[in-house]
Amino acid sequence: MGRRGRGGRRLPLLAERAGAGRRAIPAARPSSAAAAPRGVSRPGRPRREASCPVRKRAAHGMINFCPQCGQKVETAFHFCPICGNKLPKEDDEEPMQLTPDASLSSLKALRQDEPLPAERKTVEWISSEKIPASTSTEEEAWSPQAASPSTKVASKAKFSPRSPRRLKSTSVAPLSEGKILTDQNSKQWKLGKLLNQSECGLMYEAQSASGACPQKQRYFLKLDAKNGRIYNEQIFLQRAAKKITVDKWKRMHSVPLLGIPNCIGFGLHESNYRFLVFPELGRTVQSILDDGTNLLTEKPVFQIAIRVLDSLEYIHGNEYVHGDITAENIYVNPDDLTEVTLAGYCFAFRYCPGGKHVAQREGSRTPHEGTIEFISLDVHRGAGPSRRSDLQSLGYCMVKWLCGFLPWTDELADVHKVMEQKER
Repeated sequence: MGRRGRGGRRLPLLAERAGAGRRAIPAARPSSAAAAPRGVSRPGRPRREASCPVRKRAAHGMINFCPQCGQKVETAFHFCPICGNKLPKEDDEEPMQLTPDASLSSLKALRQDEPLPAERKTVEWISSEKIPASTSTEEEAWSPQAASPSTKVASKAKFSPRSPRRLKSTSVAPLSEGKILTDQNSKQWKLGKLLNQSECGLMYEAQSASGACPQKQRYFLKLDAKNGRIYNEQIFLQRAAKKITVDKWKRMHSVPLLGIPNCIGFGLHESNYRFLVFPELGRTVQSILDDGTNLLTEKPVFQIAIRVLDSLEYIHGNEYVHGDITAENIYVNPDDLTEVTLAGYCFAFRYCPGGKHVAQREGSRTPHEGTIEFISLDVHRGAGPSRRSDLQSLGYCMVKWLCGFLPWTDELADVHKVMEQKER
Protein backbone atom coordinates (compact mmCIF):
# COMPACT_ATOMS: atom_id res chain seq x y z
CA MET A 1 0.00 0.00 0.00
CA GLY A 2 1.14 3.55 -0.65
CA ARG A 3 1.27 6.33 1.79
CA ARG A 4 -1.04 9.33 1.51
CA GLY A 5 0.32 12.81 0.87
CA ARG A 6 -1.15 16.23 1.10
CA GLY A 7 -4.72 16.53 -0.19
CA GLY A 8 -5.39 12.87 0.58
CA ARG A 9 -3.97 11.61 -2.71
CA ARG A 10 -2.34 8.17 -2.67
CA LEU A 11 1.36 8.03 -3.68
CA PRO A 12 2.61 4.81 -5.35
CA LEU A 13 5.50 2.98 -3.85
CA LEU A 14 8.95 3.16 -5.51
CA ALA A 15 8.77 -0.50 -6.34
CA GLU A 16 5.47 -0.12 -8.08
CA ARG A 17 6.69 2.95 -10.00
CA ALA A 18 9.85 1.13 -11.17
CA GLY A 19 7.94 -2.00 -12.12
CA ALA A 20 5.49 -0.02 -14.21
CA GLY A 21 8.31 1.55 -16.29
CA ARG A 22 10.00 -1.72 -17.16
CA ARG A 23 9.34 -3.80 -20.31
CA ALA A 24 8.23 -7.34 -19.97
CA ILE A 25 11.08 -9.77 -20.54
CA PRO A 26 10.02 -12.54 -22.92
CA ALA A 27 10.43 -16.10 -21.87
CA ALA A 28 13.58 -17.86 -23.08
CA ARG A 29 13.14 -20.02 -26.19
CA PRO A 30 13.85 -23.67 -25.84
CA SER A 31 17.30 -24.71 -27.14
CA SER A 32 17.31 -26.10 -30.65
CA ALA A 33 19.80 -28.71 -29.58
CA ALA A 34 17.46 -29.81 -26.89
CA ALA A 35 14.44 -29.61 -29.17
CA ALA A 36 15.87 -31.72 -31.98
CA PRO A 37 17.32 -35.11 -31.18
CA ARG A 38 20.87 -35.98 -32.28
CA GLY A 39 21.24 -37.00 -35.92
CA VAL A 40 18.09 -35.13 -37.06
CA SER A 41 18.69 -31.93 -39.05
CA ARG A 42 16.92 -28.78 -38.02
CA PRO A 43 14.12 -27.79 -40.44
CA GLY A 44 15.01 -24.11 -40.37
CA ARG A 45 18.63 -24.34 -41.54
CA PRO A 46 19.83 -26.43 -44.53
CA ARG A 47 22.55 -28.92 -43.87
CA ARG A 48 25.97 -28.11 -45.40
CA GLU A 49 27.02 -30.53 -48.09
CA ALA A 50 30.39 -32.22 -48.02
CA SER A 51 33.11 -30.79 -50.27
CA CYS A 52 34.52 -34.16 -51.28
CA PRO A 53 33.37 -35.27 -54.76
CA VAL A 54 32.76 -38.80 -53.55
CA ARG A 55 30.50 -37.59 -50.76
CA LYS A 56 28.73 -35.28 -53.18
CA ARG A 57 27.90 -38.18 -55.39
CA ALA A 58 26.71 -40.18 -52.42
CA ALA A 59 24.46 -37.34 -51.32
CA HIS A 60 23.03 -36.43 -54.72
CA GLY A 61 23.38 -39.68 -56.63
CA MET A 62 25.14 -37.85 -59.50
CA ILE A 63 28.53 -38.08 -61.24
CA ASN A 64 30.50 -34.83 -61.00
CA PHE A 65 33.99 -36.03 -61.95
CA CYS A 66 35.26 -38.52 -64.52
CA PRO A 67 36.90 -41.47 -62.70
CA GLN A 68 39.25 -42.02 -65.67
CA CYS A 69 40.83 -38.58 -66.23
CA GLY A 70 39.59 -36.72 -63.15
CA GLN A 71 38.06 -33.81 -65.11
CA LYS A 72 34.84 -32.19 -63.95
CA VAL A 73 31.79 -33.05 -66.09
CA GLU A 74 28.15 -32.05 -66.15
CA THR A 75 25.76 -34.22 -64.18
CA ALA A 76 23.66 -35.02 -67.27
CA PHE A 77 26.61 -36.31 -69.34
CA HIS A 78 26.88 -40.02 -70.12
CA PHE A 79 30.35 -39.76 -71.69
CA CYS A 80 33.36 -37.71 -70.61
CA PRO A 81 34.00 -34.85 -73.10
CA ILE A 82 37.73 -34.94 -72.28
CA CYS A 83 38.74 -38.60 -72.55
CA GLY A 84 35.57 -40.01 -74.20
CA ASN A 85 35.09 -42.82 -71.68
CA LYS A 86 31.60 -43.77 -70.53
CA LEU A 87 30.70 -42.40 -67.12
CA PRO A 88 29.50 -44.98 -64.55
CA LYS A 89 25.95 -44.89 -63.28
CA GLU A 90 24.89 -44.69 -59.68
CA ASP A 91 24.15 -48.40 -59.50
CA ASP A 92 27.52 -49.70 -60.66
CA GLU A 93 29.57 -46.90 -59.09
CA GLU A 94 32.11 -47.87 -56.51
CA PRO A 95 33.63 -45.58 -53.91
CA MET A 96 36.83 -43.94 -55.10
CA GLN A 97 39.97 -45.19 -53.43
CA LEU A 98 43.37 -43.73 -54.06
CA THR A 99 46.19 -46.03 -53.07
CA PRO A 100 49.80 -45.96 -54.23
CA ASP A 101 49.68 -49.68 -54.99
CA ALA A 102 47.00 -49.20 -57.64
CA SER A 103 48.98 -46.59 -59.54
CA LEU A 104 52.19 -48.59 -59.34
CA SER A 105 50.49 -51.76 -60.51
CA SER A 106 48.94 -49.93 -63.45
CA LEU A 107 52.32 -48.55 -64.44
CA LYS A 108 53.87 -51.98 -64.19
CA ALA A 109 51.11 -53.40 -66.34
CA LEU A 110 51.73 -50.75 -68.95
CA ARG A 111 55.44 -51.47 -68.89
CA GLN A 112 54.75 -55.18 -69.39
CA ASP A 113 52.49 -54.51 -72.38
CA GLU A 114 55.07 -52.32 -74.13
CA PRO A 115 57.28 -54.08 -76.67
CA LEU A 116 60.86 -54.47 -75.64
CA PRO A 117 63.17 -52.01 -77.45
CA ALA A 118 66.23 -53.04 -79.35
CA GLU A 119 69.36 -54.05 -77.55
CA ARG A 120 70.74 -51.24 -75.46
CA LYS A 121 73.98 -51.17 -73.66
CA THR A 122 74.82 -48.87 -70.82
CA VAL A 123 78.21 -47.42 -70.11
CA GLU A 124 79.32 -46.71 -66.59
CA TRP A 125 81.51 -43.81 -65.62
CA ILE A 126 84.80 -45.66 -65.61
CA SER A 127 88.25 -44.42 -64.82
CA SER A 128 90.47 -42.90 -67.44
CA GLU A 129 92.67 -46.00 -67.50
CA LYS A 130 89.82 -48.06 -68.98
CA ILE A 131 88.98 -45.59 -71.77
CA PRO A 132 90.67 -46.88 -74.93
CA ALA A 133 92.65 -44.60 -77.14
CA SER A 134 91.28 -43.63 -80.52
CA THR A 135 91.52 -46.45 -83.06
CA SER A 136 91.22 -46.73 -86.78
CA THR A 137 87.55 -47.67 -86.40
CA GLU A 138 86.94 -44.42 -84.57
CA GLU A 139 88.79 -42.50 -87.26
CA GLU A 140 86.54 -44.01 -89.89
CA ALA A 141 83.47 -43.05 -87.84
CA TRP A 142 84.64 -39.47 -87.64
CA SER A 143 85.69 -39.22 -91.26
CA PRO A 144 83.55 -37.02 -93.55
CA GLN A 145 82.63 -40.03 -95.70
CA ALA A 146 81.32 -42.04 -92.74
CA ALA A 147 79.09 -39.62 -90.92
CA SER A 148 76.76 -41.06 -88.30
CA PRO A 149 73.13 -41.73 -89.32
CA SER A 150 71.81 -39.22 -86.78
CA THR A 151 74.02 -36.51 -88.25
CA LYS A 152 72.81 -37.30 -91.76
CA VAL A 153 69.17 -37.21 -90.74
CA ALA A 154 69.61 -34.00 -88.76
CA SER A 155 71.35 -32.26 -91.63
CA LYS A 156 68.64 -33.42 -93.97
CA ALA A 157 66.00 -31.96 -91.66
CA LYS A 158 67.78 -28.64 -91.35
CA PHE A 159 67.76 -28.14 -95.10
CA SER A 160 64.18 -29.34 -95.48
CA PRO A 161 62.30 -27.39 -98.17
CA ARG A 162 59.41 -27.02 -95.74
CA SER A 163 61.41 -24.51 -93.75
CA PRO A 164 60.60 -20.87 -94.58
CA ARG A 165 64.19 -20.29 -95.65
CA ARG A 166 66.89 -22.77 -96.59
CA LEU A 167 70.12 -22.50 -94.63
CA LYS A 168 73.33 -21.97 -96.51
CA SER A 169 75.76 -24.84 -96.20
CA THR A 170 79.07 -23.68 -94.76
CA SER A 171 80.92 -26.97 -95.27
CA VAL A 172 84.31 -26.53 -96.89
CA ALA A 173 86.72 -28.88 -98.60
CA PRO A 174 89.03 -30.56 -96.06
CA LEU A 175 92.69 -29.57 -96.12
CA SER A 176 95.41 -32.17 -96.45
CA GLU A 177 97.17 -33.51 -93.38
CA GLY A 178 100.44 -31.71 -92.65
CA LYS A 179 99.23 -28.34 -93.96
CA ILE A 180 100.74 -25.33 -92.19
CA LEU A 181 98.42 -22.51 -91.07
CA THR A 182 99.57 -19.18 -89.61
CA ASP A 183 97.42 -17.26 -87.16
CA GLN A 184 97.27 -13.49 -86.56
CA ASN A 185 100.11 -13.69 -84.00
CA SER A 186 102.37 -15.32 -86.63
CA LYS A 187 102.23 -18.68 -84.85
CA GLN A 188 102.22 -21.68 -87.17
CA TRP A 189 100.08 -24.75 -86.71
CA LYS A 190 100.48 -28.09 -88.46
CA LEU A 191 97.29 -30.01 -89.26
CA GLY A 192 96.96 -33.59 -88.08
CA LYS A 193 94.17 -36.08 -88.71
CA LEU A 194 90.60 -35.00 -89.26
CA LEU A 195 88.49 -35.76 -86.17
CA ASN A 196 85.05 -34.54 -87.10
CA GLN A 197 83.08 -32.80 -89.82
CA SER A 198 79.75 -31.08 -89.22
CA GLU A 199 77.68 -28.17 -90.44
CA CYS A 200 79.76 -25.83 -88.30
CA GLY A 201 83.12 -26.85 -89.75
CA LEU A 202 85.99 -29.34 -89.53
CA MET A 203 87.83 -30.34 -86.38
CA TYR A 204 91.51 -31.37 -86.72
CA GLU A 205 94.26 -32.46 -84.44
CA ALA A 206 97.11 -29.94 -84.63
CA GLN A 207 100.65 -29.36 -83.44
CA SER A 208 102.66 -26.22 -82.99
CA ALA A 209 105.07 -25.70 -85.89
CA SER A 210 106.62 -22.43 -84.76
CA GLY A 211 108.43 -23.58 -81.61
CA ALA A 212 106.49 -21.15 -79.43
CA CYS A 213 104.48 -24.00 -77.86
CA PRO A 214 105.58 -27.44 -76.62
CA GLN A 215 105.90 -29.84 -79.53
CA LYS A 216 104.45 -32.79 -77.66
CA GLN A 217 101.32 -30.95 -76.60
CA ARG A 218 98.27 -31.63 -78.76
CA TYR A 219 95.82 -29.02 -79.93
CA PHE A 220 92.49 -28.91 -81.70
CA LEU A 221 92.06 -26.71 -84.77
CA LYS A 222 88.57 -25.86 -85.98
CA LEU A 223 88.31 -24.89 -89.65
CA ASP A 224 85.39 -23.45 -91.59
CA ALA A 225 84.56 -21.05 -94.39
CA LYS A 226 85.68 -17.47 -93.83
CA ASN A 227 82.14 -16.13 -93.58
CA GLY A 228 80.65 -19.26 -92.03
CA ARG A 229 79.24 -19.77 -88.56
CA ILE A 230 82.72 -20.03 -87.12
CA TYR A 231 82.90 -16.24 -87.28
CA ASN A 232 80.04 -16.04 -84.75
CA GLU A 233 81.95 -18.41 -82.49
CA GLN A 234 85.11 -16.29 -82.80
CA ILE A 235 83.18 -13.17 -81.78
CA PHE A 236 81.81 -14.94 -78.70
CA LEU A 237 85.23 -16.25 -77.66
CA GLN A 238 86.86 -12.84 -78.03
CA ARG A 239 84.07 -10.98 -76.23
CA ALA A 240 82.87 -13.26 -73.45
CA ALA A 241 85.36 -16.14 -73.05
CA LYS A 242 88.71 -14.48 -72.42
CA LYS A 243 90.96 -16.44 -70.11
CA ILE A 244 91.27 -13.53 -67.67
CA THR A 245 87.48 -13.23 -67.40
CA VAL A 246 87.04 -16.97 -66.93
CA ASP A 247 89.70 -17.17 -64.21
CA LYS A 248 88.16 -14.21 -62.37
CA TRP A 249 84.72 -15.86 -62.44
CA LYS A 250 86.20 -19.11 -61.12
CA ARG A 251 87.80 -17.31 -58.17
CA MET A 252 84.61 -15.40 -57.36
CA HIS A 253 82.45 -18.53 -57.38
CA SER A 254 85.08 -20.89 -55.90
CA VAL A 255 84.82 -23.20 -58.91
CA PRO A 256 88.08 -25.09 -59.63
CA LEU A 257 86.97 -26.23 -63.10
CA LEU A 258 84.87 -24.39 -65.66
CA GLY A 259 84.19 -25.92 -69.06
CA ILE A 260 84.76 -22.84 -71.24
CA PRO A 261 87.32 -23.49 -74.01
CA ASN A 262 90.36 -21.25 -74.17
CA CYS A 263 91.02 -20.02 -77.70
CA ILE A 264 94.79 -19.56 -78.02
CA GLY A 265 94.90 -18.62 -81.70
CA PHE A 266 92.77 -17.66 -84.69
CA GLY A 267 93.28 -16.43 -88.21
CA LEU A 268 92.55 -16.75 -91.93
CA HIS A 269 94.00 -19.14 -94.49
CA GLU A 270 94.10 -18.56 -98.25
CA SER A 271 91.36 -15.92 -97.91
CA ASN A 272 88.77 -18.73 -97.92
CA TYR A 273 89.18 -20.36 -94.52
CA ARG A 274 88.88 -19.19 -90.94
CA PHE A 275 90.29 -21.27 -88.10
CA LEU A 276 90.39 -21.36 -84.29
CA VAL A 277 92.98 -23.14 -82.14
CA PHE A 278 92.25 -24.70 -78.72
CA PRO A 279 94.19 -26.88 -76.29
CA GLU A 280 93.18 -30.51 -76.55
CA LEU A 281 89.57 -30.82 -75.39
CA GLY A 282 89.31 -34.61 -75.08
CA ARG A 283 86.59 -36.84 -76.48
CA THR A 284 83.05 -35.84 -77.30
CA VAL A 285 80.19 -37.47 -75.43
CA GLN A 286 78.83 -38.51 -78.82
CA SER A 287 82.01 -40.47 -79.58
CA ILE A 288 81.58 -42.34 -76.29
CA LEU A 289 78.00 -43.18 -77.23
CA ASP A 290 79.07 -44.24 -80.72
CA ASP A 291 81.48 -46.82 -79.31
CA GLY A 292 78.53 -49.21 -79.18
CA THR A 293 77.25 -48.30 -75.72
CA ASN A 294 74.28 -46.11 -76.83
CA LEU A 295 73.42 -45.21 -73.23
CA LEU A 296 74.95 -43.67 -70.15
CA THR A 297 74.16 -44.53 -66.56
CA GLU A 298 72.72 -41.96 -64.18
CA LYS A 299 76.00 -41.07 -62.50
CA PRO A 300 77.90 -39.83 -65.60
CA VAL A 301 74.77 -38.10 -66.93
CA PHE A 302 74.42 -36.09 -63.74
CA GLN A 303 78.15 -35.38 -63.58
CA ILE A 304 78.13 -34.01 -67.12
CA ALA A 305 74.94 -32.03 -66.49
CA ILE A 306 76.39 -30.34 -63.39
CA ARG A 307 79.51 -29.27 -65.28
CA VAL A 308 77.45 -27.99 -68.20
CA LEU A 309 75.23 -26.02 -65.82
CA ASP A 310 78.32 -24.29 -64.41
CA SER A 311 79.34 -23.33 -67.94
CA LEU A 312 75.83 -22.09 -68.74
CA GLU A 313 75.79 -19.98 -65.59
CA TYR A 314 78.96 -18.26 -66.76
CA ILE A 315 77.73 -17.82 -70.34
CA HIS A 316 74.34 -16.47 -69.28
CA GLY A 317 76.00 -14.08 -66.87
CA ASN A 318 78.02 -12.66 -69.77
CA GLU A 319 75.00 -11.76 -71.96
CA TYR A 320 75.10 -14.89 -74.15
CA VAL A 321 73.26 -18.18 -74.62
CA HIS A 322 74.77 -21.25 -76.24
CA GLY A 323 71.95 -22.15 -78.63
CA ASP A 324 73.06 -25.67 -79.65
CA ILE A 325 73.72 -28.00 -76.71
CA THR A 326 74.34 -31.52 -78.01
CA ALA A 327 76.62 -34.46 -77.26
CA GLU A 328 78.77 -33.35 -80.21
CA ASN A 329 79.60 -30.08 -78.42
CA ILE A 330 80.41 -31.55 -74.99
CA TYR A 331 83.94 -32.86 -74.46
CA VAL A 332 85.28 -35.07 -71.67
CA ASN A 333 88.98 -35.28 -70.83
CA PRO A 334 89.98 -39.01 -70.74
CA ASP A 335 92.78 -38.25 -68.27
CA ASP A 336 90.48 -36.35 -65.89
CA LEU A 337 86.84 -37.35 -66.17
CA THR A 338 85.73 -34.42 -64.00
CA GLU A 339 86.90 -32.00 -66.69
CA VAL A 340 83.95 -31.39 -69.00
CA THR A 341 84.08 -28.66 -71.66
CA LEU A 342 81.14 -27.08 -73.44
CA ALA A 343 82.28 -26.08 -76.94
CA GLY A 344 80.64 -25.33 -80.29
CA TYR A 345 79.44 -21.71 -80.08
CA CYS A 346 78.46 -21.33 -83.72
CA PHE A 347 74.85 -20.61 -82.72
CA ALA A 348 75.68 -18.45 -79.70
CA PHE A 349 73.27 -15.56 -79.32
CA ARG A 350 73.74 -12.34 -77.37
CA TYR A 351 70.38 -12.12 -75.65
CA CYS A 352 71.19 -9.19 -73.34
CA PRO A 353 73.60 -6.68 -74.97
CA GLY A 354 74.54 -3.97 -72.52
CA GLY A 355 72.14 -5.35 -69.91
CA LYS A 356 69.05 -4.78 -72.09
CA HIS A 357 67.12 -7.89 -73.08
CA VAL A 358 66.39 -8.43 -76.75
CA ALA A 359 62.65 -8.58 -77.40
CA GLN A 360 61.57 -12.12 -78.17
CA ARG A 361 59.58 -12.20 -81.38
CA GLU A 362 58.64 -15.31 -83.31
CA GLY A 363 59.78 -15.23 -86.92
CA SER A 364 62.53 -12.69 -86.28
CA ARG A 365 65.21 -15.31 -87.07
CA THR A 366 65.56 -18.33 -89.32
CA PRO A 367 63.50 -21.14 -87.71
CA HIS A 368 64.86 -24.60 -86.89
CA GLU A 369 68.51 -23.48 -86.60
CA GLY A 370 70.74 -25.99 -84.86
CA THR A 371 70.50 -29.71 -84.23
CA ILE A 372 66.82 -30.50 -84.85
CA GLU A 373 66.60 -33.24 -82.24
CA PHE A 374 67.66 -31.00 -79.34
CA ILE A 375 66.82 -27.38 -80.18
CA SER A 376 64.16 -25.62 -78.11
CA LEU A 377 60.68 -24.58 -79.15
CA ASP A 378 61.77 -20.94 -79.30
CA VAL A 379 64.30 -21.79 -82.00
CA HIS A 380 61.70 -23.87 -83.86
CA ARG A 381 59.42 -20.82 -83.96
CA GLY A 382 62.11 -18.51 -85.28
CA ALA A 383 62.64 -16.59 -82.04
CA GLY A 384 66.04 -15.84 -80.59
CA PRO A 385 67.27 -18.53 -78.17
CA SER A 386 67.06 -17.69 -74.49
CA ARG A 387 68.43 -19.05 -71.24
CA ARG A 388 65.34 -21.22 -71.06
CA SER A 389 66.27 -22.64 -74.47
CA ASP A 390 69.64 -23.85 -73.21
CA LEU A 391 68.07 -25.59 -70.22
CA GLN A 392 65.43 -27.17 -72.43
CA SER A 393 68.08 -28.53 -74.82
CA LEU A 394 70.13 -29.89 -71.92
CA GLY A 395 67.03 -31.69 -70.65
CA TYR A 396 66.49 -33.29 -74.06
CA CYS A 397 70.11 -34.45 -74.09
CA MET A 398 69.87 -36.00 -70.64
CA VAL A 399 66.74 -37.96 -71.60
CA LYS A 400 68.46 -39.15 -74.78
CA TRP A 401 71.56 -40.29 -72.89
CA LEU A 402 69.51 -42.14 -70.28
CA CYS A 403 66.84 -43.70 -72.52
CA GLY A 404 68.58 -43.92 -75.88
CA PHE A 405 65.84 -42.11 -77.81
CA LEU A 406 63.34 -39.25 -77.73
CA PRO A 407 59.68 -39.37 -78.82
CA TRP A 408 60.59 -37.53 -82.04
CA THR A 409 63.81 -39.39 -82.87
CA ASP A 410 62.14 -41.22 -85.76
CA GLU A 411 60.59 -38.00 -87.15
CA LEU A 412 63.76 -35.95 -87.69
CA ALA A 413 63.21 -35.78 -91.46
CA ASP A 414 60.14 -33.58 -90.84
CA VAL A 415 60.87 -30.61 -88.62
CA HIS A 416 57.18 -29.76 -88.26
CA LYS A 417 56.40 -33.18 -86.79
CA VAL A 418 59.33 -32.80 -84.42
CA MET A 419 57.99 -29.43 -83.33
CA GLU A 420 54.51 -30.87 -82.77
CA GLN A 421 55.96 -33.65 -80.62
CA LYS A 422 57.89 -31.14 -78.50
CA GLU A 423 54.79 -29.00 -77.98
CA ARG A 424 52.85 -31.88 -76.42
